[in-house]
Amino acid sequence: MISGTRHSSLITAAVVTIALVAAACGDTPLAPVAVAPTEGLQGFEAALDSIRVELQIPGMAAAIAQGGDIVWARGFGLADVERGRPATDTTSFYLASVTKSVAAIVLMQLVEEDLVNLDDPISDYGVKLEADGVITVKHVFNHTSEGNPGTAFRYNGGRYIKLGNVMLQATGETFAELLAERILQPLGLRHTAPDVELLADFYVTGLDRQAFLANLAMPYELRSGLVVPSGRLRHFSPAAGLVSSVRDMASISIALDAGELLDPSAKEEMLSPSIEIFGPDKTYGLGWFVQEYQGVKLEWHFGLAFGHSSLIIRAPQQGFTFVAVANTSRLTGAYDMGASDIMVTGPGRLFVESFVLGNEPIPGAS
Repeated sequence: MISGTRHSSLITAAVVTIALVAAACGDTPLAPVAVAPTEGLQGFEAALDSIRVELQIPGMAAAIAQGGDIVWARGFGLADVERGRPATDTTSFYLASVTKSVAAIVLMQLVEEDLVNLDDPISDYGVKLEADGVITVKHVFNHTSEGNPGTAFRYNGGRYIKLGNVMLQATGETFAELLAERILQPLGLRHTAPDVELLADFYVTGLDRQAFLANLAMPYELRSGLVVPSGRLRHFSPAAGLVSSVRDMASISIALDAGELLDPSAKEEMLSPSIEIFGPDKTYGLGWFVQEYQGVKLEWHFGLAFGHSSLIIRAPQQGFTFVAVANTSRLTGAYDMGASDIMVTGPGRLFVESFVLGNEPIPGAS
């Protein structure tokens, strides 16, 4: 079991980011935003929307994939309150740390091709980090690079960023270039790109920036109990900064299961426990949390930043993927993510209990 100090490190980076951006936004008075329920919903959709309203999220989208198909997807509320633009299943949201799980696929592709060896000292790739021993690429990949490397989980997004240096050294290409060439373009993803504010990274996708901006969810945040407009972050690395829709993220998960992105052995290595967090049931793989809940394996990650949050859950035994995104930090920030337990989140628990463990019909299914 990890100590209280290490427990809190899981969310420290996100909290620091929120504090810094909040300070940068200043104290300019902003008109509060009302968060209203979506009318006419029933069952799972109504329950998910009620969580959105309870968490004071203006706009949210979610999708479910099963057996190689996106079987349900929809938006809730408003992606842009000021313009009255609804959130939809193709609206692009900032993913924050769910970027790590996509970056993990790219890095494992390089491992497959013998361009990167996870057991290499990361210093071989021009990365200098401090620890009480030799830090390997894998230690950074699974957040065990601090202290005595490989022995304890300490979530560190700042160090995960350095995997971009590994990719660049191994291939001569940036993470943005590799992502576009290996995932976005082959899968035809039109609503996924690096941070739209970072032009050099964004334009490697070949997408139209103005059209992308017009489809982007605007960020909001709670201040003194009121939801108000917020600022967008400007960052892109293997640790954070990817922008995507729930349909595109579900498509990436489908392609992963279909063997289009990784061969079976590399996929298994990525999604197998590599370090315990809270005993054998709560572990971390490579870029993914790996959890067992009531005998069911769950592969997941969360994103948390000021004005943005996201969640992806894979239940491989049942062939399910669930993706949810929001335009405040509350989708995941309202919960104790330091517990490394996806079941503490309202949306995560609702999905798992409804479909993975339960037999509730997929919304809209005949």
